[in-house]
Amino acid sequence: MLISIVIPCYYSEKTIAKVTEMVMAEFAAQEKYTCEFILVNDGSRDGTYREIQRLGEKYPNVCGVNLMRNFGQHNALMAALHYTNGDYVLGMDDDMQTHPSQIFKLIHKMEEGFDLVYGIYPTKKNSPLKNLTSKLNEVTSRVMLNRPKEIVSSNFWIITRKVRDEVVRYDSFNPYIDGIFYRVTHNIGNVEVEHFKREVGTSHYTLKKLVNLWLAYWNFSVIPLRISFFLGMFAAAAGAVIAVLVIINKILHPDMTVGWSSTLCVMVVFFGLILMVLGIVGEYLGKIILILNNTPQYIVRETINSRKSVKEQIQSLAAAAREPEETWHETKRTEV
Repeated sequence: MLISIVIPCYYSEKTIAKVTEMVMAEFAAQEKYTCEFILVNDGSRDGTYREIQRLGEKYPNVCGVNLMRNFGQHNALMAALHYTNGDYVLGMDDDMQTHPSQIFKLIHKMEEGFDLVYGIYPTKKNSPLKNLTSKLNEVTSRVMLNRPKEIVSSNFWIITRKVRDEVVRYDSFNPYIDGIFYRVTHNIGNVEVEHFKREVGTSHYTLKKLVNLWLAYWNFSVIPLRISFFLGMFAAAAGAVIAVLVIINKILHPDMTVGWSSTLCVMVVFFGLILMVLGIVGEYLGKIILILNNTPQYIVRETINSRKSVKEQIQSLAAAAREPEETWHETKRTEV
């Protein structure tokens, strides 16, 4: 059975060779499985792609993909999925935190019949900020992405070929890989794996990038629009109740002076709600405009050891086989 290992690489010159060769060592001890690698350089300006090229020249099962610029981790994963040929596709990181020694825990869990398996970490070795954002991701993905309650997601996952074929059909410029998974299947499993510490450098996810990643959830949910709708209804109802109370109070106490401060506070609250709703609607409209403008999901500069997937090869052969027959029918129609 062929397992495709997809790894988005970003400033991983010092680690990607070690990750690749350690994974190969794990598979060398298994008779039932073999592996291929799709290593995607996501706009790194160091020697990451040179290292990928070196691995491609040394190992024929290493496919290298060099993107034109930095598109983001999930875009790089989408690019990698287009070059996979395996029965299973396994996603992992380039920094040794998703450790090669844990791969077969995911594979053996998949053999129980799941479409998707996530490796989960009993203890995480991340920074406090990363742990906080992971917790936020856990809560919001359950609400906005319809993630099953009993499932925990992570950046260490494995999917079947069928799931991969459905995922690559998504061509929006701002993908969120887990959101696409949840749209395809809910036959998902979890298995505990050990979380290792990053060997070199620090995480490249800044607060801005984490916020942008969270906003990618909105491509798969209308929950923010529904929340804004109910907030608007609540604000309108609260405004009506306050107005009635003010009128009653004025009738009961004619000498009461109506203050500008209370009016100003109410206006600020309502205007704030209006601006928030407009911002949410604007976010959706902006995404629509970018989609209509054909904003690319990724752009490939060059590849090494790349080849069409098995499915694409079959489609090409089938099209070539049909071509003579179609040409003959077209000639007959022309003659008639």
